[in-house]
Amino acid sequence: FGPVMTVIRFDGMEDLVEKANNTIYGLAAAVVTNDLDKAMYVANNIRAGTVWVNCYDTFDAGAPFGGYKQSGIGRELGEYGLEAYTEVKTVTMKVNQKNS
Repeated sequence: FGPVMTVIRFDGMEDLVEKANNTIYGLAAAVVTNDLDKAMYVANNIRAGTVWVNCYDTFDAGAPFGGYKQSGIGRELGEYGLEAYTEVKTVTMKVNQKNS
């Protein structure tokens, strides 16, 4: 099991994203570039739960982890990871006001 690196020619950023998204999986991806504008374009448009830029396999316990498509359901870690263990409740109460 991974990591696996694929080197594929592409004609432009849209072509790159289209090729990267042409899979049923979407757990994680990595982008290696000196151009941060291109890195942000790819990170914002690729269908993966985690996108690393100029690094790989780096985690923070406060950041949610999980995949898109057939790479998992839900998220682990971070605030999103706690959602499976919580229930939200709304309480509305009328409070008498005193005129002072």
